[in-house]
Amino acid sequence: MLQMLFDFTDPVAVDDWHAIDDRVMGGVSQSRLRHAPAGHAVFEGEVSLARNGGFASVRSSPGDRGRADASCCTIEVRGSHRQYKLSLLTDDGFDSLNYQAGFAPVGDGWHTLHLPLAAFRPSFRGREVPGAPPLEARRIRQVGLMIAARQAGPFSLDIRRIGLG
Repeated sequence: MLQMLFDFTDPVAVDDWHAIDDRVMGGVSQSRLRHAPAGHAVFEGEVSLARNGGFASVRSSPGDRGRADASCCTIEVRGSHRQYKLSLLTDDGFDSLNYQAGFAPVGDGWHTLHLPLAAFRPSFRGREVPGAPPLEARRIRQVGLMIAARQAGPFSLDIRRIGLG
């Protein structure tokens, strides 16, 4: 059974999300999550490599989002043929350990991707953390989207829903 974390067909679902771009370390990339009139969210912006930058991201506000019996995270997307990451955080911190899994939408239509929770790797400030505890699905507090890997230029990713299954 799927537990819906975010249903972006509802315009207010984007209200609790905020940008965390490479500006936190002196870069100039920028992003936002907005609601589109067609009934979905849009993660958009521009990644710049200037001033040692190279990533853009948005993150939800903290909340009780976990589910003990979850084994995968689902995301319904339509994308720009770039590599993105879905992040899951188990605390309310700004600069803390997060668990990330990559995905790359293909084609022009909507796709529901099922990302196994076992595929989410612990990282801190973009680097994998060997020996970190595995992701505990019951403890999920924040969800994020990121584009990195030096993919400079404008980007746009449409998202309808994010859930735990």
